[in-house]
Formats: sequence, structure tokens, C-alpha cells
Amino acid sequence: MAPAVPALMVQATGSDAGKSLLVTGLCRAFTRRGLRVRPFKPQNMSNNAAVAEGGEIGRAQALQARACGVPPSVHMNPILLKPEGDGRSQLVVQGRHRGAVTAAGYYRLKGELLPRALDSFARLAAESDLLLVEGAGSASEVNLRDADLANMGFAQAADLPVVLVGDIDRGGVVASLVGTVAVLEPDERARLRGFVVNKFRGDPSLFAPALPFLEARTGLPCLGILPWFPDARLLPAEDSLGLDARASRRSDAPIRIAVPRLPRLANFDDLDPLSQEPSVALRLLALEDPLPADTDLLLLPGSKNTIGDLLALRDSGFEADIRAHHRRGGWVVGLCGGYQMLGRRIADPGGVEGEPREVAGLGLLEVETVLEPGKTVRLARGVECTTGETVTGYEIHLGHTRGPDTARPWLRLDAGPDGAVSADGRVFGCYLHGLFASDGFRRRFLARFADGSASALSYERRLEDTLEALADHVEAALDLDRLLAIALTRTEGRRS
Repeated sequence: MAPAVPALMVQATGSDAGKSLLVTGLCRAFTRRGLRVRPFKPQNMSNNAAVAEGGEIGRAQALQARACGVPPSVHMNPILLKPEGDGRSQLVVQGRHRGAVTAAGYYRLKGELLPRALDSFARLAAESDLLLVEGAGSASEVNLRDADLANMGFAQAADLPVVLVGDIDRGGVVASLVGTVAVLEPDERARLRGFVVNKFRGDPSLFAPALPFLEARTGLPCLGILPWFPDARLLPAEDSLGLDARASRRSDAPIRIAVPRLPRLANFDDLDPLSQEPSVALRLLALEDPLPADTDLLLLPGSKNTIGDLLALRDSGFEADIRAHHRRGGWVVGLCGGYQMLGRRIADPGGVEGEPREVAGLGLLEVETVLEPGKTVRLARGVECTTGETVTGYEIHLGHTRGPDTARPWLRLDAGPDGAVSADGRVFGCYLHGLFASDGFRRRFLARFADGSASALSYERRLEDTLEALADHVEAALDLDRLLAIALTRTEGRRS
């Protein structure tokens, strides 16, 4: 059992209710009070991953660690599921790749995984004044109760008080809060300390008549009404539900970048610095959409299943649009899985992404990729070869890419050369995620499409400013002293 440090768990009535954003704001707000705060999410399902201590965790937990002013740890998200498609997910335990599992196979592992999650929780508790724990999805998923590691199952195992979040923006928040409380078991309901109404737009006084009803029906106090936070789009998102906010619809922007929405899109926070550039119109395209003829740059993002997403491009006809764009003189960039797709061939002889197979790539780079079980997970730093600008980021990928075009690497990293550039100088690929967050490189790269369009955007500074604004936003709407008192009930051995 973890040391009895103050801890609070945030659960929700459904997915995308704002749990991650709320926990992030609380992390920064309580850290500003001088507390040693640590985020924790026992189980996450996301293809937006981050590197921590040479392993992988969910992107949201890495952001929450940043809000706390500490390096990310594999113990902040001990169980990570990365959906691959066809009913399989890659399982990552305490940062390490454990292979692929089906849903049924995963739930049979509860007896093994719960102790690992509790071990990570205890490790963080030993260095914390306050643990902020985030649930996953909905607290009301009664079909998953017996194997639950993410919500009440973990709250019971770690003896945590719980705050329930409802999303008013999607409608039906009264029914969702009342219904969630109603379907919980009595011992689960006893863990609830109150509820928060999140994403409120407009005048909160209009919701005031609903509060006595909610408090009477749930038996819980309202801990606050949290207004909509429009700058959430400036922070890395946890999953693809936040992807649409990355699109920028600046009709007068001189640079037009198109990104196909791959079925298994991964690490799409690569797009964030580009979407925030005032000179860029970032277009996210369904595979059925035509590629606009005025596109300057086509960007192929990362993928959790490179071959599967390449075949989706081919089956939809989008592959033909990519080739036509290149023939017209357009530029193409591939990051990680997108880089692998740009080559002549992708082979998966051991079936690391599913069945063993080999497929032809897009053929825009003279390289070939072989997918292998060993996974590269590391932070990286180096220079971009065409500009000499410093770049930083991280690598998370399976396989190795080789071929003649790698003699023209795009990057020279501390670990060695990375990526490839085509002979015509218009196709680029590399494994480095986070590349466009490097301000100097991003400005010079974009200047190739519209000279003089570079902005003064400092991406990292904007992230920090947004975290500060989020903490202010949370502190103005919620009673932090009351929340801390709830967290303290865990150490007092009683319920408030």
C-alpha cells in the first residue's frame, strides 16, 4: 500500500469531459502553492505518447508533469494501451513495451497489472505532498467493473476520494451526473466527494437553478462550475478527440499545409506548432477528401500501424493525390510512420503490426523499412542539415529504415544521422517527433514557402504561458482549499 499522502482522483461521466485539462490546471495551481505535486493515471488509452525515462507514457501525463515542474516518469502512467486496429492494442507497462493484446486478453491481466499500477502509485507517493489521479473514460462503465483498473477499481484499491466531472458542452450534464452516481455500487458512491460542471459557456447564473436538484439527487455538493477554456487548443491533446482544434482556417494565410487523417494517427501534437503559426493554414483532410490544388506542403504524420494506414491511403485514392501533388512541384514531409510510408517498401516479417506481410510504399524516397520487435524510445537533440538549426524532440518507433537517400540525412542527431531527403530536395522524412517545436528551424523551413512570413512565435514560451493561464482559470472557478481538504481525508482515515 502507498504511503498515506494526500491524494484526489478525478473521474468523469464520459470521455473528453475535460479530466486531463482539469488535472493539468490543478497540478500547476497547487505547485504554485509550494506543494510537491505529482500526476498519476493508472491506465490510459492513447496513441499520443511521450518519452519518460527511456519509456513511454501518455502525452497528457507528460504535460501534467511539466505543469508540476518535474521531469515525466514512467510511473505517472504505468499502463498505456496504444490501439493498433483490428481489435488489438500495444501494451506498455511502466514504460516498457509488452507486446499486443486483445481487449479480452487485456482484462484477463488485471491480477498482474493492478499490482504494477499500485507499485507506481506508491513510488510517486514517496516523493509527493499531493497526488492528483486521473480516471479514464466514464466512471459508469458497469460492463467493465470486474476488471476495472482505470476508475473506481483503482480508487478502491488505493483508497482514494473521488471528484466527478460532467461535461455541459455536449448537453445532458444533469442526466449524466445523476445517472453516473445512480449506477455506481454503494461502496463506490461513498468515495464521491462532489462534482464539477465543466466546459460551461455563457452566464453560469443560468445553471444555478439546476444545482439544488443535482445536489439532492446525487447527494453531493457542487465544487464549482468551470467555464470553457478556449486556449486548451494551445496545449498538447491526449487523443484524437482534440484533433479538430488543431486545424486552422486562416483563408488569407500564405502557406497551406495539408495533413491526411490517418485511421491510426499517432503523436499528432507534431502539428501543434504549425497550427499556431499565423502564416499557416493547416488543413486536416479525411481520406475521402481531395487534396487541394493550392497545397504547398503535404505532411504525413505518425501512425500506430504504418502498413494499415498506408493501405488506407491507397484504398481511398489519396495516394494518387500525393503523387500528383509531388509531380506538380509540391513538397512532402513524413514523420515517423509517415517517413516509412514515403519509401519504396515496408516489410513486417515478424508480424509486429499484425500478420506478417510486405507492401510497396509511396516511392517518393529511395529507402526501405523493415519493422522489427525492438522499439526505439528516446529523447533526441541535433541539427537540421539544410539550415544548421538546432532541433530537439523524441523518437518512438519500431523498425529501421535504410537506402540510398539516407546518404542525404535530414537531421544529424546525437545518436547519429536520421531521415532522408530526396534527390530533388522536395521530399523529407525522419523519425524525430517534436521537430517543428524548434522555433528557429520552423521559421526557416516555412520561409521556403513564403519568404518574410516567419512569426515571432516561441512555442515553448506559449506552452508555459498557457499553463499559467489554465491554473488561473481553475483557481478562479474552484475552491482549491476545499479540494485539498478532500485530498487530506485520505490521510485522516475518515470521510468528510
